[in-house]
Amino acid sequence: MTAADGPSSMPHRQDPCRTSDVLGIVGDKWSLLVVRNLSQGPRRFTELKRATTGISQRMLTVTLRGLERDGILTRTVVNVMPPHVSYALTPMGMTLREATAPLLEWSLGNLDGIHAARAAYDSRAEATPPAPS
Repeated sequence: MTAADGPSSMPHRQDPCRTSDVLGIVGDKWSLLVVRNLSQGPRRFTELKRATTGISQRMLTVTLRGLERDGILTRTVVNVMPPHVSYALTPMGMTLREATAPLLEWSLGNLDGIHAARAAYDSRAEATPPAPS
């Protein structure tokens, strides 16, 4: 097949730039924490809020909507009073959890070292006089 045959006859090739969509999920400050908190099973909004230290109610709502839109989790509403809403990982969300678990473990294992490096950098930056203009 050649390009002259038209785009529909060309084999589908992945555009490396499209991976930025996925990296947006992985690089988001809150998404991976929410995915981690859902890895043990469905959770209600308040459970997720308690388990995700520092997240605001609005940011959790935005994060959950984004993950639902991307097919990472499902939102289930049970029509009782008050409504019971729970969130659970989809099969794709579980594969995201499996793929990112080493990153989260690395983060936890290196957090003290990162804080120490930042403190050393900041103290050097404060001790260095500004360059003349």
